[in-house]
Amino acid sequence: MFKIFSDEELEKMRDDNNITGLINALGDSDPMIKSKAAYILADVGDKDAVEALLKNLDDKIWSVRKSAALALGRIGDKRAVDPLINLLKDDYWHVREIAAISLGLIGDKRAVEPIINALKDGCLNVKCDFVDVLGNLGDNRAVEPLINILNEKDYLLRACTVISLGKLGGDKAIMSLVGTLNDEDYFVRINSANALGNIGDQSVVPYLKSALNNSKGESQGYENALKKAIQKIKTRNP
Repeated sequence: MFKIFSDEELEKMRDDNNITGLINALGDSDPMIKSKAAYILADVGDKDAVEALLKNLDDKIWSVRKSAALALGRIGDKRAVDPLINLLKDDYWHVREIAAISLGLIGDKRAVEPIINALKDGCLNVKCDFVDVLGNLGDNRAVEPLINILNEKDYLLRACTVISLGKLGGDKAIMSLVGTLNDEDYFVRINSANALGNIGDQSVVPYLKSALNNSKGESQGYENALKKAIQKIKTRNP
């Protein structure tokens, strides 16, 4: 049986920047101590902890796997990319979610295709995070899969997706965003207007003006988003 560390000992290790002690605590018999040590190491960001954290990705307790995945993402070492990709198939959605977020923090393009393949995940929370990470990774391979998600029934998922398409840009993304200016949901329409304004392509100004004219006072928030998008594009293209 490994030594059981206390919360007080872990906090002292944090204060003393005792990386070796925190790494040792990752092997504690108490899952809560393992997790807390990982969270502290995430704050510290020391790459000496990577190997020990990688071992905890295989722990039988999901909360330990989650904390290790988070720490690895915060540390940002690319040795964690393939193990984190494997966690995209974990049985617990909390773990899958953090694995995707951590892959986004590391920013390695090897994660793009596996995350695209994981978009079929049935958990809405996880799917929104996958969509967000694909936008942040900035790889155009994600454009078509994200466009397909615009047909999903859940408005929150569509709203997340238009934000990511706005980050990716390109002709296909732009035309899909133009189409979502007519989405039935208010949040999706606002996000679409904001995304088009951020892309800054002059060709969409007529579509934004048309959406503004057709709104006829239906939603002040949406109309303001359209006006801001038009102004932003004009400012960027004097």
